[in-house]
Amino acid sequence: MSETLIVACPQCHSRNRVPAARLGEAPTCGRCRALLRPSVPFALGADSFDAHALRSDPPLLVDFWAPWCGPCRTMAPAFEAAAGVLAPQFALAKVDTEAEPVLAGRFHIRSIPTLVLFAGGREIARQSGALPLQAIVQFARAAR
Repeated sequence: MSETLIVACPQCHSRNRVPAARLGEAPTCGRCRALLRPSVPFALGADSFDAHALRSDPPLLVDFWAPWCGPCRTMAPAFEAAAGVLAPQFALAKVDTEAEPVLAGRFHIRSIPTLVLFAGGREIARQSGALPLQAIVQFARAAR
């Protein structure tokens, strides 16, 4: 029997059981039918963060950013492109630190942009500063 993963839906945040071998086959949410592993980053807030970072099995790469931040805006296209490269092995999400100051404080975000990689319910790597596409991909793969 194959390993079963718990994967949170980026749309409704419900937890879904997915055989690990089928993660690359575009599985959809049992509740809302959204793609479970989209090839674009999705937004997370305080109400949905734990479902993805702490209670979902596949790794989650989070970009902590702010709308007024020049380097954040510069890195945004590279982060979006990285989602296409890293999916379905990784989910990529964005947290607006202006809209979600509780999450920024909880994870001690002191500079933005900051990338934080979560796996197995805990933070496993962190990188501050804007990165190009290849550096984002390399950071995620090396830390995993």
